[in-house]
Amino acid sequence: MVNKIERIQQEALQRYLAFEEERREERRAATPKERMMTRSSIINHHDNLAMERIINQSDLFPIAHLQAGLNVSKSVCRISIRSRSGQLQSYGTGFLVAPNLLLTNNHVLETAEAAMYAVAEFNYEDDVDFMPLEIISFRLDPEALFITDKALDFTLVAVEETNLHAIPLADFGYLPLLPKPGKILEGEYVSIIQHPNGGPKAITIRENEVKFISSDFVHYVSDTEPGSSGSPVFNDQWVVVALHHAGIPDPKDSSKWIANEGIRISSIIRHLIQIRSALENERSRELVDQLLAVVMPGSVSEPMEVGVLAEDWYADASGYDPVFLGSEFEVPLPALGEVLLRDAAQTTDGKTVLEYTHFSIAMSKSRRLAFYTAVNIDGNQLVDVKRGNDRWYFDPRIDEAYQIGPEFYKSNDIDRGHLVRRRDPNWGIDAVKANEHTFHFTNCSPQHKNFNQKAWLDLEDYLLDNARDQEMKISVFTGPVFRDDDITYRDAQIPDQFWKVAVMLKEGASLSATAYLQTQEDLIGGNLEFVYGQFATYQVPIAQIEELTGLDFGELRNHDPLAEGQVAKVQSAEDIRV
Repeated sequence: MVNKIERIQQEALQRYLAFEEERREERRAATPKERMMTRSSIINHHDNLAMERIINQSDLFPIAHLQAGLNVSKSVCRISIRSRSGQLQSYGTGFLVAPNLLLTNNHVLETAEAAMYAVAEFNYEDDVDFMPLEIISFRLDPEALFITDKALDFTLVAVEETNLHAIPLADFGYLPLLPKPGKILEGEYVSIIQHPNGGPKAITIRENEVKFISSDFVHYVSDTEPGSSGSPVFNDQWVVVALHHAGIPDPKDSSKWIANEGIRISSIIRHLIQIRSALENERSRELVDQLLAVVMPGSVSEPMEVGVLAEDWYADASGYDPVFLGSEFEVPLPALGEVLLRDAAQTTDGKTVLEYTHFSIAMSKSRRLAFYTAVNIDGNQLVDVKRGNDRWYFDPRIDEAYQIGPEFYKSNDIDRGHLVRRRDPNWGIDAVKANEHTFHFTNCSPQHKNFNQKAWLDLEDYLLDNARDQEMKISVFTGPVFRDDDITYRDAQIPDQFWKVAVMLKEGASLSATAYLQTQEDLIGGNLEFVYGQFATYQVPIAQIEELTGLDFGELRNHDPLAEGQVAKVQSAEDIRV
């Protein structure tokens, strides 16, 4: 055991020294704006001190931060490693990452046999009077699941759901794991909840600076002891960013430590995804699937929660920017014709345009849907914001009667199809706010689930991926086509067709405006059952979109590569004419 630990420590030391040398040769400090973009995807909008901590390294926290730490600590346990005869051999730390799955180090639980005799001990800690709490023990269940990896030094093992005293494991919750990288930055600080030397639960707070981050490892200065192996390493939002596994010895004095090393959670999740299909035990595959379902939640068809946003969520939203592509390439919002203008929903201050973060919307009173949405996409600043619980909002700035609400979407195959796609406005330091803004009923239109999740996504993915890969800016307009013969369902008409107009700079010198039309009429029958039929995407002239919608795109029609009357079927990215 000693040789194994020493080997791990020496490997960690070599990585640390290599990173230190690399930083000396090339110093590339991210700007505050870039740092915030990377981290903004998991920051609560209401934590007003978070930006100060990340950018200016402030030590100020909301007082609730301490309670949040207590809450997550419930899922951390001491692992008692015992022999077949029950003799205590050593201790480690572990934590629940799903309702009945425990994560720790490979060098803590190296084999399924070792796990068979080990015990997970929760509540091994002192109360505020320094009196010990009652320890609650659970057996591990490696026959149900045991996955271990020496290179990443982790073990994932199942735990019995109820112990001998009929206490449910669910009482201790679990720490959800986020698969995306970027949960912590070099120069930030981490906290570690652990059982040092196998003793009562303890925590290291602050002064635990992250020094280096590599593809699989995080190095940080912190206080840990033997027995801390397998502890969760948290960022300031109490999100697990790494699995602690080793101290890094001082190369000049082996009795001292210069840093610690943890394995990145994103690397562990990536490994689990890779080996999942190779698991021979069906129960094991089910448990891994449950874990992956927790860390990568499902689709827009999941249950909806209606929420309320405070006024400050709208106060600073500047909306769509007409000069986003450059002052010499102004692209204004489409103009509403006289008939549409009479039908436009007005805000409480008399406007006909709702402004959100990086996008704007004009609403129809009669259809209770958007005439159009307009969004700016900055491919150079895109942020991957994790999807939350699909909480949707009525916009308080217009009458709720002009918004199709949650009752319409219950118990059918109709999705709340984002018009401004959730990911498109998620760029810059306001990415989290933009993400939340897309979940307004003003920004959704009824779409059959197969249309929303398949056909329309192909085009949207192409536009967003092109913006990201080319680090370019794009302005996109989207909306439904309103027809008198649209099918009526639950006192609302469901549009059969949707359009999109994408505007970008071609070779940085001239505008290119392309229009697209897609239909879901083959997908919707009178009873909303799926009808297997053909549906397709077509590139059409902007003039045709104007004719179908009554909108006026002004000069954009002069930058359309398609001549009036032309139609081109789009089956791949190569078919798009710009």
